[in-house]
Amino acid sequence: MTTVGAESGSLLRHRPFVFFLGARTFSRFASQVAAVAVGWQVYEMTSSPFVLGMIGLVQFLPAAVLVFVAGHAVDRFDRKRVLQLSQIAEGLTAVFLAWGTYAGWLTVPEIFLAMLVVGTAGAFESPAAAALLPAVVPTGTLQRATATSSGFGELATITGPALGGFAYAVAPGLPYIIMAGCWLIGGLAIVAVALEHRPAEIPSPDSDDLYAGLKFVWANPAILGTISLDLFAVLLGGATALLPIYARDILHTGPWELGILRAAPAVGALLMTIVLARHNINRRVGMRMFQAVIVFGAATVVFALSWWLWLSLLALAIMGAADTVSVVIRLSLVQLATPDAMRGRVGAVNFLFINASNQLGQFESGVTAALMGAMPAAVLGGVGTVAVALFWMKLFPTLRDVERLE
Repeated sequence: MTTVGAESGSLLRHRPFVFFLGARTFSRFASQVAAVAVGWQVYEMTSSPFVLGMIGLVQFLPAAVLVFVAGHAVDRFDRKRVLQLSQIAEGLTAVFLAWGTYAGWLTVPEIFLAMLVVGTAGAFESPAAAALLPAVVPTGTLQRATATSSGFGELATITGPALGGFAYAVAPGLPYIIMAGCWLIGGLAIVAVALEHRPAEIPSPDSDDLYAGLKFVWANPAILGTISLDLFAVLLGGATALLPIYARDILHTGPWELGILRAAPAVGALLMTIVLARHNINRRVGMRMFQAVIVFGAATVVFALSWWLWLSLLALAIMGAADTVSVVIRLSLVQLATPDAMRGRVGAVNFLFINASNQLGQFESGVTAALMGAMPAAVLGGVGTVAVALFWMKLFPTLRDVERLE
């Protein structure tokens, strides 16, 4: 690894990146508050692992349906405006949840409807942000910018669940007010983002352009391998979706401890991003990603079998650190290999495969837990993650042999 501390510090003095970072961090914070508040509220109302898992499916469906439309919109229209409108829509949805919770009329179907809107906005927000990042940082700093952005996101993931759990304990509607404020502030911050590099002119689209991102990914084995690896790793390793069950029924704790548990992966991730923001991974990049996924799967098994809060927190922190290595390599590899004019469409495919698979993984974990219990479901997911990583090493030798991110 090569020390680049000075350059990392200079990114935080780069005005366009700072405003972009603020917008993304506020959005991530709101999402993490939502994960605790919605998960606990739904499980408290239903006591059903299956219904808890359905939250993930509801958020996944818009990404699956809109993947090509969202990517095309990001490449065709002003990426700043797409990002801003997405966050405003999420903020208004949080206002709806707060109103319904305080007034006492909010039902589970209405919560699902709100999560459907949030999922739809996220289907546009994520590829827009991914496509915008290379345009707001100086040339040659993308890997460090990705690590720094991930680090601030993990900081939000540490504080968001803890605050969400505490706020829910104070008043069930309070987390939704916090979410609304964060998303609306994020939408305002995007206005101040100035582009470092102007995107290339995009020719008039035809219907075939909608699928250009998928074709590009399919034609690049290293990108296809890294995206599909994370897809299956996240899909199978979705033990964090079962945290409300673990908190209440296995560890015998409450919403405050649930917030701490959900924050634990981000603690490990933040520590790892501090390292990655100062040191580039410049040797055996592909192998490092496979190793990180294997560690993630093994830590998932430890968490699944734990009856002790301290051990569960440690395992979750290791999961977060390992996942960060994989995320930084994946995002940097995809961004560096993708032409600017296609970053929206490729980013949308990436979002469907990876980010949205968090929600699908939540659904899978909920269904599996309903069938065989939370602990066996989580163990099965961790073992499956390790197995997929080992198989992908053989299936995608091009990815395994990637030496550098250039």
